[in-house]
Amino acid sequence: MSKIHEAIQALFPGMLPIWAHLYTVLIIAVVVVLALYKITAPPKSSTRLEKMSTTEPRWVRWVLITIALLFMGLFLILPLLSVFGEALSKGWDTYVAALAEPDAISAIKLTLITALIAVPLNLVFGVAAAWCIAKYEFKGKAFLTTLIDLPFSISPVVAGLIYVLVFGANGWLGPWLTSHGVQIIFAVPGIVLATIFVTFPFIARELIPLMQAQGSDEEYAAVVLGASGWQTFWHVTLPNIKWGLVYGVILCNARAMGEFGAVSVVSGHIRGQTNTMPLHVEVLYADYQAAAAFAVASLLALLALVTLVIKSIAEWRAEQQAKAAAEIPPERPGQISLNQNKTTKAA
Repeated sequence: MSKIHEAIQALFPGMLPIWAHLYTVLIIAVVVVLALYKITAPPKSSTRLEKMSTTEPRWVRWVLITIALLFMGLFLILPLLSVFGEALSKGWDTYVAALAEPDAISAIKLTLITALIAVPLNLVFGVAAAWCIAKYEFKGKAFLTTLIDLPFSISPVVAGLIYVLVFGANGWLGPWLTSHGVQIIFAVPGIVLATIFVTFPFIARELIPLMQAQGSDEEYAAVVLGASGWQTFWHVTLPNIKWGLVYGVILCNARAMGEFGAVSVVSGHIRGQTNTMPLHVEVLYADYQAAAAFAVASLLALLALVTLVIKSIAEWRAEQQAKAAAEIPPERPGQISLNQNKTTKAA
C-alpha cells in the first residue's frame, strides 16, 4: 500500500491530503447519478423482446460498458474531482475566503450580468430565426442557416479579434465611439457582445429541427379559426416547443457563463472590472494562488453540474409528456360531435 501511495504522490504531487474530499465528492456524485437514473429510467417491460436491447453476447456488452466507464472516469470524473479536491485542500475557511474576495465577487457578478443580458437576447433571436426558417420558404434561407452556424466554425479568439477590429480604439468605429464617450472594448459592452456572438446558435439550432418536424398544420388551423399571429404563437407554437426551448436556453446559459476565448480578447483583464469567472481563474492561477483559482473553478463546475441536472430533468419531462400524448386514444367521430354539443349548450 505504501508503494501505491508513493506512486500516486509521484504522479500527482499534493493529491494525497485531499483524498478525503475526493471520496466525499465521489459519493455525492454517485448519489446524484443514481437519483437521476431512478427518476429518468424508463418503465420495465414485460415482454422478452423489449428487454433485449442488443443481440450481442452479455460479455461484449459488459466489456463495452466497462471501457466507457473507465474512459469517463479517467477523462471526466477524475479531473472534476481533482478540481474540488484542490479547492478544499487548504480547508473550508480558505475556500470561503477565496470566494468572498472583492475581485472574485466582482467576477461572479459580471458573469451573471453577462448571462442575464446575452441569454434573453439570444432567446428572442433564436425563436425568431427558428420560426422564420422552419415556417417559411424564401430566397436566402440556406444562407441564413449557414450564418446561424457561423460561430460554431469560428474560433472564439477570432470572434474577439473581430470585435476589437470593429470597435477598438484603432478599429473601424473606434474613433467615432471615442469622440462620443462610448467604450465597448475593455468594458462590459464588449464582453456582452462577444458572449452573444458565441452563444446565439444554441437556441436557434435546437428549435429549427423541432419546428420543422412538427410542421405548420396546427398554426394554419389556428389562423383559419380566427386566431391572430400572437395568439397562434402563444397558444399553439410555444406549448409545442417549450421543452426544446428550455433545453436550448440551458445550453446557451452554460456557454455564456463559461466562455473564455472571445471574452479574454475584449475584456482587457482588468481586475475587479472586466474579469469574468473564467478569466479570474486564469489570473489567480498565473499568480500562483492555486487554492483560490480552484475555488472559483469549483464554483463554475457546480454551475455546470446544476445545468446538467436541469437539462436531464427537462429531457425527462419532455419524454414523459411525449409518451402521455402518444398513449391518449384518438376521439371517435361520435365523441367529437357529443363534445361539440356539450360545448354549444354550455355556451
